Amino acid sequence: MYVIKVKGVAKIPDYVQLRDDAFTLLAYFRVDRPDKSLDKIGLADKAEYIMQIVKELPFGQIKKIEI
Repeated sequence: MYVIKVKGVAKIPDYVQLRDDAFTLLAYFRVDRPDKSLDKIGLADKAEYIMQIVKELPFGQIKKIEI
């Protein structure tokens, strides 16, 4: 799975994209509101781990994670 952190501009907030190994979009959510999206794709139990990676990840970078 890949994590991408996207910097918002003006009134558009910062977002996170989660993509699978084929780079298909699995989830797209605001950095400050991940719960509903992660629950929808079955990763609610991994939310803390994913958000820790998101906090450390610079904007515009892609990081591969194992879940």
